[in-house]
Amino acid sequence: MDVRGYNQEAWDRQVESGNEWTVPVGPEVIEAARRGEWSVLLTETKPVPRAWFPEMRGAEVLCLASGGGQQAPVFAAAGAKVIVLDNSPRQLAQDRLVAERDALDLGTVEGDMRDLSAFADESFDLVFHPVSNLFVPEVRPVWREAFRVLRPGGILLAGFLNPAVYIFDPALVDTTGELRVKYTLPYATSTSLDENELKEQIERGEPLEFSHTLEDQIGGQTDAGFLIAGLYEDRHRDDPIATHMPTYVATRAIKP
Repeated sequence: MDVRGYNQEAWDRQVESGNEWTVPVGPEVIEAARRGEWSVLLTETKPVPRAWFPEMRGAEVLCLASGGGQQAPVFAAAGAKVIVLDNSPRQLAQDRLVAERDALDLGTVEGDMRDLSAFADESFDLVFHPVSNLFVPEVRPVWREAFRVLRPGGILLAGFLNPAVYIFDPALVDTTGELRVKYTLPYATSTSLDENELKEQIERGEPLEFSHTLEDQIGGQTDAGFLIAGLYEDRHRDDPIATHMPTYVATRAIKP
């Protein structure tokens, strides 16, 4: 299956259906950011600590797989020079909508988060990568490319799923709140589901997902050359799994 092509269409449909991560910020958020009053999410509920960011005014920022009109426009309003790379044209259109509405200097590039060949080495001061690498089969290329395009001293801020969330039977979680182990890691929608389950998910137009080990998520960053300088956990808002364990991880990594 063409995972990238399928997920591109799936996320375009998510925009059409009003998925919360595709709804652009309002003008009031942009005005506040222009006054220096802003916060953004890497995960679902905890704002990223402001101390994790470099000086934003004049910083060159790549929002990686971060379309939707939410984080990138805030950074642009805070004075950064921002480019958004995303696989979904409709997600990128949300960023352009905010940029045009609020007169922001913001560029968009359609592409694969694992391939940043559109950008030269050492092009950015910050790579901002919220939870999205579950939609690609392998994550280590994401870290290697982020390292390449960052300048020395540059910062990678990344959010990702705790892979343990994938072991549970989602049907029981969704209907009864009961947690029952069903799947073995690594999880991949295309191979972990049986034929009928996969057919139903495709008919619903839901994106294909892939679990990644913490060794690949965190160890992959250090193997790419990063130094981990910060980490916190977060939880889904409305997921029974989150009542038992953290479901997200966010990291701050520095290119020496």
